[in-house]
Amino acid sequence: MKKILHSPFVLLLLAASLILAAYLAYQQFNKVPPLYRLQSVERGDLSQTVSANGTINPVTLVNVGTQVSCTVKKLYVDFNSEVEKGQILLELDNALLAAQQKQSLSSVQSAKASLELATANEARTRNLYVQEYASRLELDTAVQAKKAALAQLNLAQATVEKDRANLAYSVIRSPVSGVVVDRSVDVGQTVAASLQTPTLFKIAQDLTRMQIDANFAEADIGSIRVGQAVHFTVDAFPDRNFQGAVRLIRLNPTNQQNVITYDVVINVSNPELILMPGMTAYVSIAVAVRKDALLVPNAALRFKPSSHEKLNNHKDSKESSRANSSNNAAQSPRKDGFFGKVYGLKKGELVPVTVKLGITDNRNTEILSGDLKVGDQLVTGDLLAAENGQASSSQPLRMRMF
Repeated sequence: MKKILHSPFVLLLLAASLILAAYLAYQQFNKVPPLYRLQSVERGDLSQTVSANGTINPVTLVNVGTQVSCTVKKLYVDFNSEVEKGQILLELDNALLAAQQKQSLSSVQSAKASLELATANEARTRNLYVQEYASRLELDTAVQAKKAALAQLNLAQATVEKDRANLAYSVIRSPVSGVVVDRSVDVGQTVAASLQTPTLFKIAQDLTRMQIDANFAEADIGSIRVGQAVHFTVDAFPDRNFQGAVRLIRLNPTNQQNVITYDVVINVSNPELILMPGMTAYVSIAVAVRKDALLVPNAALRFKPSSHEKLNNHKDSKESSRANSSNNAAQSPRKDGFFGKVYGLKKGELVPVTVKLGITDNRNTEILSGDLKVGDQLVTGDLLAAENGQASSSQPLRMRMF
């Protein structure tokens, strides 16, 4: 047994095993962790969108008011009632209006009697004037009295027509067919008609056809066109996407705290009647689409190396300055032609690549030109900086093993 243990072959095998174990232990405890987070360049479809919030409204919303001041006597409809054109909505107490009409009718009778008397006086005076028993002045006076009586009769008749119309206004009828979405009065309430007609009901003419009034920023309005497809969601149905189309871009701007927005009207079909007036819609409009585009993640465009990190290549200062100024532009929609800079790895060193940028969806950005191809690995973050809770640009100088 002792001879076997002291044989050269066994000793050599034991030495080799100890060396291998020591090497593996060294590799285990001195393993160099990855320094950067990487992501590959890919090809795919890209859609650039502009977004805004809006309010869902009926296409036609009619405010029903009153032209006379009375007390509400009887209600015939309530919220959500379906009404037809000409249907009675409510009745007002018309006692005063009816009395006013009777007074006007009496005035008509009195005016007719005055006209009959003035007509008879004018005929007698004319006969006397022919026989030269009356002067020209007396005849002219009789003619004038008849004309005045006729004018009084016409005035009284007009007053009757006005009072008849006011009496008819005490019955409020629906001007359109639709659904009552708002009722502002109750039985016994007094409504006063003044320069601004009070609103009693709001009637939506057709709830199967709705519209969204969305306010878009002036920076986005130039990309929106009539007829563009619209996607939107509502809080009531968060897992469902709805569609619409741009119908109108209103030219009237809204200025709130020096922020200019424009109202974009979007047509929406609502056959299921699940979209209700007043709902908040989160609108998204695709303003540019690219098919099979070369894509890089926006995180790669935002990445900036620390000042001490070695770069494999240096561009001229003018181009680098222009590219750096565009790095953060990848987070927002842009026109074609902006430049940015991304970084790859070559032998453990960062390699800057200047690229021309196209559209973006705020996650990926289209690459129009640059020394990139599908599958290239780009740096999107510094792992060591993330572990220490610091940004890569603020990392202290440290030793690295490549």
